[in-house]
Amino acid sequence: MYTAKEASLLSPGLLAYIGDSVFEVMVREHLLKKGFRKLQEIHQKTVAIVNATSQAKLVALLEDCLSPAEKDIVRRGRNSQTGKIPDNVDMIDYRWSTGFEALIGFLYLSDQRERLAEIWDNIIRAIEEREKEK
Repeated sequence: MYTAKEASLLSPGLLAYIGDSVFEVMVREHLLKKGFRKLQEIHQKTVAIVNATSQAKLVALLEDCLSPAEKDIVRRGRNSQTGKIPDNVDMIDYRWSTGFEALIGFLYLSDQRERLAEIWDNIIRAIEEREKEK
């Protein structure tokens, strides 16, 4: 693990790379805890949550509960040059989702598990609210 200072010095792209993996595992674990057992169903539900558009919406919902340092990590991730943007993704959503993933990666690598759990609770509430609306 890294100190918060050390983690903040890592490139936003690297933080997002780690955050992408961490977030996907968290979503899959959540779906297992919710009782989903069919691989195809878990995959489809995971893809619906772990995509640029969904993550951009989630980071917008989290904005009010983020500290200035966390907002800075999101901003750095959002403004980073991550390479080619996939054709099927809106550029703005992609940039915001990269910021979201950078935040998750930063919290994970700096061993801020309690804070990551707080943010995760907010994410789950937002996802479940969205599910009810469908």
